[in-house]
Amino acid sequence: MTAPLIGVLALQGDVPEHLRALREAGAGAVPVRRPEELDGIDGLVIPGGESTTLWRLSVAFDVFEPARKLIASGLPAFGSCAGMIMLADRVADGVPGQQTFGGIDMTVRRNAFGRQVDSFEADIALAGGGDAPLRAVFIRAPAVERAGPDVAVLGTERRTGRIVAVRQGHLLATAFHPELTPDRRVHELFVQMVSAGQGRPRARAAEPGQAAGAGARREAPREPGQRETFEQAR
Repeated sequence: MTAPLIGVLALQGDVPEHLRALREAGAGAVPVRRPEELDGIDGLVIPGGESTTLWRLSVAFDVFEPARKLIASGLPAFGSCAGMIMLADRVADGVPGQQTFGGIDMTVRRNAFGRQVDSFEADIALAGGGDAPLRAVFIRAPAVERAGPDVAVLGTERRTGRIVAVRQGHLLATAFHPELTPDRRVHELFVQMVSAGQGRPRARAAEPGQAAGAGARREAPREPGQRETFEQAR
């Protein structure tokens, strides 16, 4: 099987770092700024930055709706930090009218660990990820407040117990920035997820007016999801 081609949404955030991490994890990687650049990719990475800025820029560059529909139709996607917010179905403290790509049945709180001055590094235990902890970089990081029953919890921050890594089907999200450290386990997992989906016919994106990852909304959250090991997630 040929290496998958993964796009990195190149509107804000650590785009070069994600491109390098994906290549080191065995994938081809290209920046994506325009809707036509979504054609032909096997997966999509949504970098960190600021979630409302990512939303507005993706709308301004005509990428929001095409990306949302592709994700809803089964395109594998990985979001880090603000990218986690962009994959959440619900944002606890979003700005009025804020939209996300959606797809993961979770409620995420922006800046859950504090502001820029409260940024920190910590060792994260990834369920089934081996004995070595993963060093995680948290920069104005979000956290998952509620996860639905189909969401696998892959990692928590030890000091607070907050959920910081999740997976639901073809979607993966972390509250931290794995692209900023040499540890490639998270990117390797995503490349494996994308590779597993290669060759499968992709479902058509929903037509206007149909449900397709409706994005952020304020609903009563479900109970936290069941924990799944890192190896099972692979």
